[in-house]
Amino acid sequence: MASISNFPFITDAQFELMLGNGAQSRAEAGLDPLPVIKLFTPDAGATWLLSEIDPGDHDIAFGLCDLGLGFPELGCVSLADLAQVRGMLGLPIEQDLHFRAVKRLSAYAKEARMAGRIQA
Repeated sequence: MASISNFPFITDAQFELMLGNGAQSRAEAGLDPLPVIKLFTPDAGATWLLSEIDPGDHDIAFGLCDLGLGFPELGCVSLADLAQVRGMLGLPIEQDLHFRAVKRLSAYAKEARMAGRIQA
């Protein structure tokens, strides 16, 4: 099981909130939570809006993923893999500390599909 200390881009409180969303999602079909965090590559075009962590595998997060190729999509991502991502200048992923979700994940996904990128 993954340790929160391996993911410097997520606080303990955010991890617990996303874990709770993941448990609720398992119990409640069709859950559409607010994104909890926005991650990005400061030296590349990738962005992630994450809302849930799998309660059975703390390495797996769910959210809106945009690798900067024009095709953002909802899906799962490995937090361990994100911790290894580096952009063109070798910079690691950062959290957008100013991001505050104002709509549900599905609304961000719909807008991102229309625009070809996450606009949050």
